[in-house]
Amino acid sequence: MAKSKALNVTLVRSPITFSARQKKTLTALGLRRMNQTVTRPDNPAVRGMIQKVIHLVKVEEAS
Repeated sequence: MAKSKALNVTLVRSPITFSARQKKTLTALGLRRMNQTVTRPDNPAVRGMIQKVIHLVKVEEAS
């Protein structure tokens, strides 16, 4: 059975001064607090959300 790919997404910058749309994107990714890390599946929808807030997050492949 093949292992599905996943991404670890960490919030590294505060979204306070950014638009409400970007804040909602972070909420949709499951990020609420600074330095919080969530694991999300590697698919086009998640990649698109990450691309919109790439200046606020750090992305790594999950092991």
